Amino acid sequence: QVQLGESGGGLVQAGGSLRLSCAASGRADRYYAMGWFRQAPGKEREFVAGINWSGSSPYYADSVKGRFTISRANAKNTVHLQMNVLKPEDTGVYYCTAGTSTVEVMKAEGSWGQGTQVTVSS
Repeated sequence: QVQLGESGGGLVQAGGSLRLSCAASGRADRYYAMGWFRQAPGKEREFVAGINWSGSSPYYADSVKGRFTISRANAKNTVHLQMNVLKPEDTGVYYCTAGTSTVEVMKAEGSWGQGTQVTVSS
């Protein structure tokens, strides 16, 4: 099992930026794809972005394409989510996830962190 810890959430005005980070420990080896989901109050958890082990294939939900960028630093077992041009609808708890494949990540079948709150004010 891999352990995941998120950081970087906070309160920001619409149009602003935040950078989330997720550090993996335990069995955080090269076979893990990683990603981010979010959950707004009263809504289901939804996929935001994912990335394969090498970082060569990032993929995004349509709602964040062009605004969010996912990247990873394997030497540090870390994945980042740079969020720009934030909107109030981006508000929610952001969860880091890791799996043995990108499919597993997108299907929300991997391991999870505790989450970090992102609040975007209008």
